[in-house]
Amino acid sequence: MHFIDTHAHIYSKKYDSDRDEVIQRCRENGVDKIYMPNVDVESIDAMLEAEQKYPDMCVPMMGLHPCDVKKGFEKELYIMEDWLAKREFVAIGEIGTDLYWDKSLFELQKEALKVQIAWAKEKHLPIILHCRESIDETIEIIRKEKDDLLTGIFHCFTGSLSQAKEIIDMGFLLGIGGVSTFKNGGLDKVLPEIGLEHLVLETDGPYLAPVPHRGKRNSPEYIPIIAERVGDLTESTIDKVAEITNLNANKVFNRSNV
Repeated sequence: MHFIDTHAHIYSKKYDSDRDEVIQRCRENGVDKIYMPNVDVESIDAMLEAEQKYPDMCVPMMGLHPCDVKKGFEKELYIMEDWLAKREFVAIGEIGTDLYWDKSLFELQKEALKVQIAWAKEKHLPIILHCRESIDETIEIIRKEKDDLLTGIFHCFTGSLSQAKEIIDMGFLLGIGGVSTFKNGGLDKVLPEIGLEHLVLETDGPYLAPVPHRGKRNSPEYIPIIAERVGDLTESTIDKVAEITNLNANKVFNRSNV
């Protein structure tokens, strides 16, 4: 059985002391692909080093995280645009909006998001969307920007069934992670109504570890725990969850033959 983690910051400093061991445990647990979202200019080198060290496993994206959008963010975007011109990336991400930490930067976040959506359309790449406390706002932006070229994943989906249906109607996938295992995470009311064909698995490591590791460092090796929970909620076997979510991941990242 093989799994794909569609969203993990394996290049994070939080793995510096034992990254090799984490990667080995991932392989042992059947997790053989980790898609790495970028967050800012400073994270690019570490992300690409992880790709270089684990080329069969770690796959980079390029984008500016909404929490790293500050005044003068255009300079960071210029650097990222240069990287996109120099080499291939599988997605534009992690991009989006965030109203959890600082609502005062929302207008700048929207500007940065729209620029990066334009990159995705130009290069025919999916977008990986962060939308903490801002799902409705992000859905509204995507609905206005949507065309036949725009697709991607609403990362770390924790919304309602109606929000899930809106996202699916726009042709986007839902990234399901450790929150699915939380007692009050809310996904127990959503996933039974959503088919596996609309889902991908993710950890968002090192953040949001699933039960029984909640509160500790998250890791891509925990994807099977999330897959098992998704299977329970959708009345599917873990084999079926792996098969369908892998197909979805390969399709959205345009890596059907990988």
